[in-house]
Amino acid sequence: MQSSESLQRTSLSDAAESALRSMIVDGRLPAGERLNEVHLAERLGVSRTPLREALNRLVTEGAIEARPGRGYVVKPLSIEEFEQLYALRPILDPAALRLAGLPSFSRISKLGKLNQKLRTARGADAAIELDDAWHQELLAGCPNQILLELIVGITRRTRRYELALMREARLVNQAGDDHERILAALRARDLDAACAALERNLKSGRAPIVAWLRAREPKQRKESAR
Repeated sequence: MQSSESLQRTSLSDAAESALRSMIVDGRLPAGERLNEVHLAERLGVSRTPLREALNRLVTEGAIEARPGRGYVVKPLSIEEFEQLYALRPILDPAALRLAGLPSFSRISKLGKLNQKLRTARGADAAIELDDAWHQELLAGCPNQILLELIVGITRRTRRYELALMREARLVNQAGDDHERILAALRARDLDAACAALERNLKSGRAPIVAWLRAREPKQRKESAR
């Protein structure tokens, strides 16, 4: 069992991770910037331990990198990386759903409740957490744990891109509508239709994210040239 001190640190590191990701996405921490841990800890109001935990998670996510002798450096958001990452889940998730088979009606009910929470989520971070939770619950019956681990890893890598997507209420509603179409197919016990709807859902965010990345390219070039 975790101690209260450990739970508090985990909460602080979660909050620091979320704040840092937002700062990277909106440019407050520009690409190529070396992160000063002392200044960041003061800025976020946390100690070095939860900050370091947050930074290490963002390394795993691909948002920053640890360089010998330089510490942590912000990695650029790029269309090339996004396209390569985003092409994978429309392949992997339907494969996992096929292996999982049709979920029980109790699981479908749980998915419906999660989707309602997603529709009323306040803030991009909450929307992303609920969307991720929905997809994890959908695939929970998949027996191939390595496949599920691959999906979780790619989900982490795309999170900083999807943060931009989930800041728009209409796109959160679109995700909710996509989920309802998947659930309708599952309630009808049509696994093929559910897999096809899941594939469409996982492709639907590509165009708005690419448009957002293209719009920010000139600003990012200026920041990198400093």
